[in-house]
Amino acid sequence: QAQLVESGGGLVRPGGSLRLSCTATGFIFDYYRVGWFRQAPGKEREGVACISSYDGSTYYADSVKGRFTTSRDNFGKTMYLEMNRLKSEDTADYYCATEPGDCPPIWDLEHLYSGWGQGTQVTVSS
Repeated sequence: QAQLVESGGGLVRPGGSLRLSCTATGFIFDYYRVGWFRQAPGKEREGVACISSYDGSTYYADSVKGRFTTSRDNFGKTMYLEMNRLKSEDTADYYCATEPGDCPPIWDLEHLYSGWGQGTQVTVSS
């Protein structure tokens, strides 16, 4: 059974860093693009980043560009979201999501991903 399991969330001070992990089981991860989304309290879910399946191209929301980096380890079936210089507005539940293929030009739409993790909470607060 296909499954995504996230980890790495927690409480961090503004300016700090966290690394989220998303491990895939039950499917051939190499052929799937992986997206990160987040949902803050009272807000809609938004796309954070996407990494393509074949060439590893990455795409980021403007709000995190230069601070967040996504990468993937196909052998270990794990993808990562390295988050640096965190701000209070980064506080949210973070989700990884997958779908076969590369990231499309408009990559941050939820319906473009069929597999979702359970989410991990990130709180940025002093």
